[in-house]
Amino acid sequence: MYNIEELDPDKIYDIIIVGTGTSGLGCAIYAARFAMDLLVIGKAYGGLITTTHIVENYPGISSTTGPELMEMFREHINSLNIPYIMDDIREIHKENDYLVLKSFFGFFKTKSICIATGSEHKKLNIPGEVEYTGKGVSYCATCDGPFFKDKVVAVIGGSDSAAKEALYLTKHAKKVYIIYRKGDIRAEPINKQRVLDNEKIEIIYNTIIKEIKGNEKVESVIFENDEEFTVQGVFIEIGSIPNSKLAKQIGVITNEKDEIIINRKSETNIPGIFAAGDVADSPFKQAITGVAEGVIAAYSAFDFLKNKKIEY
Repeated sequence: MYNIEELDPDKIYDIIIVGTGTSGLGCAIYAARFAMDLLVIGKAYGGLITTTHIVENYPGISSTTGPELMEMFREHINSLNIPYIMDDIREIHKENDYLVLKSFFGFFKTKSICIATGSEHKKLNIPGEVEYTGKGVSYCATCDGPFFKDKVVAVIGGSDSAAKEALYLTKHAKKVYIIYRKGDIRAEPINKQRVLDNEKIEIIYNTIIKEIKGNEKVESVIFENDEEFTVQGVFIEIGSIPNSKLAKQIGVITNEKDEIIINRKSETNIPGIFAAGDVADSPFKQAITGVAEGVIAAYSAFDFLKNKKIEY
């Protein structure tokens, strides 16, 4: 990792990749292979996958954790001497033939950009959620699960991620409830069966919680029918919101979910701006598909620069 002081403030990069998750780093690895002059910028290394306890669907790796996978990525980009910094990009605008990125610490010029800013956890937006975040409410079982040893906890949601969170929590909690608003969870078949086979897990279907209650810490949740249900922890896993505000500032088109619309070349509606991963509109959001989009974005940016004549 570089410090911003080590970078040439007048340098014009071939590509700047915004995001240090799997998609951004996949793009970076291939941009380096194409001998592009690049820089990777992200607010925090690794992205949401670093909060994933188990990864079993990445080709070539039968089983690992999110943090371990991202350490492999780190070793790879370090071996290629790919420069990356931790910074927060606040704005993108066009200046003559270049794109300028304004960050918390400075300005960067580039001929093309790959936006791989990922997503953030959705909130329930119910009473008690904000008040008890860090006091029993969590969005990351891997981060906070060990604090709930021999406790009773609830996972809110019915996705594959919710199933994996519940499975991980059984390593610490004495009882794990999955509370889901529909009649059947949507986990991958292998994880769904693991949930059903685990004696520590119980699923409460067709149920919505409307409030989280407690004193100094979480003590219970209130269901929509006003029933009070005792738990000491609430893990919220109800999906994510794409971090596309930066892209929208410069006129990149998004869909009704605020996902950046891309084509099969990872191109957006603005020439020279590409996108990949959870921030984009691909329906299947996995590390491997995000990496693939990042790789395609690198190739498309390389092709874009090859055909674009820029005068210095």
